[in-house]
Amino acid sequence: MKDLRLRSNKRAEEIAVELGVAVSTVRNWDQLVTSPRMTAKGFQKLMEVYGCTFDELVQAESEVKNNV
Repeated sequence: MKDLRLRSNKRAEEIAVELGVAVSTVRNWDQLVTSPRMTAKGFQKLMEVYGCTFDELVQAESEVKNNV
């Protein structure tokens, strides 16, 4: 997830504001502690904010699961 955020050239604080989540939530995604849990519209917004495709998002989430 951090790679996606860095690619979007945004700070964790910016992502948090755009998605309406806590900064700690975005940092947990970055550190592969948790993966995003949201509605389909939420994931659509997440992809817009990160500027990524669904496949890239799935790949990033698989990295979270492999880290556990």
